[in-house]
Amino acid sequence: MISRLPVDVLTLHAELVAMLVALEGDRSWSHLSGSFSTKTVAGHQYLYFQYSDPGGHRRQLAIGRQTDALRKILRRQQTDRTAVEQERAAIERLAELLRVGGASTLPHAVGRVLRALADAALFRLGGVLVGSYAFFLLGNLLGVHWPEAAWRTQDVDLASHVQIATTTATADVPATLSSLQMGFVPVPQLDPRHPSTSFKVRGKELRVDLLTPGRDGQDAPVFIPRLQAAAAPIKYLSLLMDEAQPAPAISGRGTTLVVVPTPARFALHKLLVSQTRSLVQQTRSGKELQQAALLLEVLAEDRPTDIEVAARGFAKAGPAVTSKVLRALATVERRSPDAAAGVELARAALHS
Repeated sequence: MISRLPVDVLTLHAELVAMLVALEGDRSWSHLSGSFSTKTVAGHQYLYFQYSDPGGHRRQLAIGRQTDALRKILRRQQTDRTAVEQERAAIERLAELLRVGGASTLPHAVGRVLRALADAALFRLGGVLVGSYAFFLLGNLLGVHWPEAAWRTQDVDLASHVQIATTTATADVPATLSSLQMGFVPVPQLDPRHPSTSFKVRGKELRVDLLTPGRDGQDAPVFIPRLQAAAAPIKYLSLLMDEAQPAPAISGRGTTLVVVPTPARFALHKLLVSQTRSLVQQTRSGKELQQAALLLEVLAEDRPTDIEVAARGFAKAGPAVTSKVLRALATVERRSPDAAAGVELARAALHS
């Protein structure tokens, strides 16, 4: 059953998004967690930056020989660093108000993984959080608390296009997960010739899956150079990733800005993929239909136009997509009467 969060929580959530986006947009080396130190080498002083990686290992980067120009840059960095720390403190205070107000918070381990990947620039380089944890965060965005059975999972699903219009920057996903020292190891493929697209913590259920839009009949993993990892090609995934938006991921590890699909596209995509599952995947299909129904119920009441716009977008993908979504809508209509208004809005838009 859906429970509504107080209206104040929605206001605080919007403020938190704005603060995180502003902080992310102004990202520089003053955002790095660490400190500067000096060493004397051959009678000259050299500056180093010391920091801890996500796993707690101390690292040290050589900046260069101390000069007046470098000292000036360092003073500016220290001033900027103070401002960043103040902004982060304000963000965490706001996040705490959201927790008290009933906003949903991620499990610590998942929050830690997302923080490390965000710091590695995954989301700045086109990554999108999809799957049940994206659905989880959409609840806060819409001001609702989902029933736990609708989202509970140990899989962190991340999607990315193979190519994007960006610089040559990279977000090394395998190295980032390894640096957490949580025990992540690549999950072997059934075909040993194919690289892994998933990473799992030894002895636990926590898993990170990498996905990318694919075509009919495409099964082989696709290597994404900027992620230094392969991703599983998934048909129709681009329909989900279009119009993605920023969202705060709140956990005991702090608050991280991630990117998630829009609620209406998420709902329609769940309807679509539920009709592509095999018989042995019916449990997964049922969960997808449940998530879609819950989103349609809320959107029909709060943001009906979003359903119509997204449905028209899906209809442009062709009759095969439209027929699958319509078939899933009929199932939702039978199983979830509370979603009837959302079902009708989507159906009408698909036919328009």
